[in-house]
Amino acid sequence: MPNIGAPGLILLVILALLLFGPNKLPELGRAVGRTFREFKEGARDIIGDAEPAQKKEVPAAAAPQNVSANVPQDKNLPE
Repeated sequence: MPNIGAPGLILLVILALLLFGPNKLPELGRAVGRTFREFKEGARDIIGDAEPAQKKEVPAAAAPQNVSANVPQDKNLPE
């Protein structure tokens, strides 16, 4: 798919201004934004339905332990 580029984008904006007028463009932009937002939410719902409802919990024995807790602390270190 070829890139539109800056000149093509400017041409599209000018064409949109001519077709819809400056008063209608903000409303059109909001409608496009709402459409993209609803599409993203729908895609998330579909992806969320594909995953299992409950994820496996990591057993406590397999959870990483705090390694520094086993190291002896020398309280008489010089500062």
